[in-house]
Amino acid sequence: MECVVTPGGHEIDFDRLLVEELTALGHSVEFYVPEGHEFKWNYGVPVHHIPGAGVSYQGAHGLRKLILSARREWHRQMWYKSMYEYAQKKTFDVMIFPSATYRYLRALKMSPLKNSPVPVLFLIHGATPSEVKKLNHEADYFAGNGNIRIGVQTFAKDKLTLTAKYMRVYGPPNYLPRDIEYSWRLPGVDEQLTIGFFGQYRREKNLEEFLKAFIAGNYERPVKLFVQGATQTSDDSADFDRIIEKYANQDNIEFLHKPLIGVDWQKGLADVDALAIPYGNERYLYHTSALISNAMGYHKPVIVADNVNPEILAAYDIGESFKNGDMDDLRIKLEQFVNRYNKKKTHYEQELERAYKDFSPRRLAENIVALAQK
Repeated sequence: MECVVTPGGHEIDFDRLLVEELTALGHSVEFYVPEGHEFKWNYGVPVHHIPGAGVSYQGAHGLRKLILSARREWHRQMWYKSMYEYAQKKTFDVMIFPSATYRYLRALKMSPLKNSPVPVLFLIHGATPSEVKKLNHEADYFAGNGNIRIGVQTFAKDKLTLTAKYMRVYGPPNYLPRDIEYSWRLPGVDEQLTIGFFGQYRREKNLEEFLKAFIAGNYERPVKLFVQGATQTSDDSADFDRIIEKYANQDNIEFLHKPLIGVDWQKGLADVDALAIPYGNERYLYHTSALISNAMGYHKPVIVADNVNPEILAAYDIGESFKNGDMDDLRIKLEQFVNRYNKKKTHYEQELERAYKDFSPRRLAENIVALAQK
C-alpha cells in the first residue's frame, strides 16, 4: 500500500527494491494506491487503485494546513477500510506499508484494519529518540495483536530504546546501480581521484566554505571535485549560479546545476571515486543518510561529517569523518583521505565489500519476509 503523494528518488528506489528483491526470493508483489495516484516508475507489477485521493499539504500554512491534514487522515481511514476488505477476502498473504510513521499506527486504532486476518507490516525509515517514544506508545496499543507488526530500519539500534512486542529492528539497505552496466573499481596510483558532492543545493548548506576547504588542501596526487546541485527556489538557483561563476577558473572543480534522476543519477555516482557528505544534521544520528547507503551500494569511500550515521565508519573503515561544521578539520581530513589513498586502497576495497554484503538489498528483503512470518 503506497500512499506517498509525491514520491522522491528515495521512495521510488525503496519500492523498486522491495519489488525486485522480494520477487527474486520467489514472492509476488502487487501495489495498492489511492485513486488518481500515478507512479513515476513502472515497477512491472499489478497496480490497484482504492478510494480516497492522496493529499499533500506541502507549502500550506495555518488553517489550510489543518484542513488538508484532516482530509488526509480521513482518506487514510478510507484506505485502511479498503485494505481490510481485501484482507478479509485473502486477496494477499501480507500487507506492507513501505514508508510508515507512528501516525499510521495512531490512525490504525480507529480502523477495522487493526483486526486484519493477515499480517500488516509498517516499515519505519529511522526514528529519533522523540519519535521512538511516540512509536513505542502507539505500538503498545497493538501488543495483543500479532498481525500488526513493525519493522524499523536504522544504523543506530543501540542508541534507541525500541520496546514494542511485535517490532523488528534491522539495517537499512544499500542502493544499487540497477539500470547501468557497472563494474566497481577504485582508481590506481597515478590516476586522478574524483570526489563527488551530490544533492539539493540550499544556501544554508554554505557550499562556499566546503569549496574553500577543498581548494586549501595540499594534495600529493591529482584530485578533482565534482559538485552537482539541484535547486528548488529562484534564490537558491541564482546563488548556486553565482558560486559556479566565481569558481569557474578552478581547473580541478566541475559543476553541474541540474537534478539527476534515474539513470542519470546512477551514472553520476558511478563516475566519481568517492563521496563527500560535508553537511551533518542531528536527525542523521538516527535516520539514514541516503548518500551513505549509495556509497556502500556503489562501493565508494566517503568523507563525511561525524554526525552522519557515525556507526558506519565506526564499524567499517570506508573513509574519513570530520567534526561537523569545522571546515579546518574538513580540510585536514580531505588531505588525509587523498594523500593516504594509495596506501589504503586495498583496505577500502575490502571494507566496502564487507559493508556492501552486510546491508545488501537482499538482506533487507529477507528481514521483511522474516517479519511477515514471525
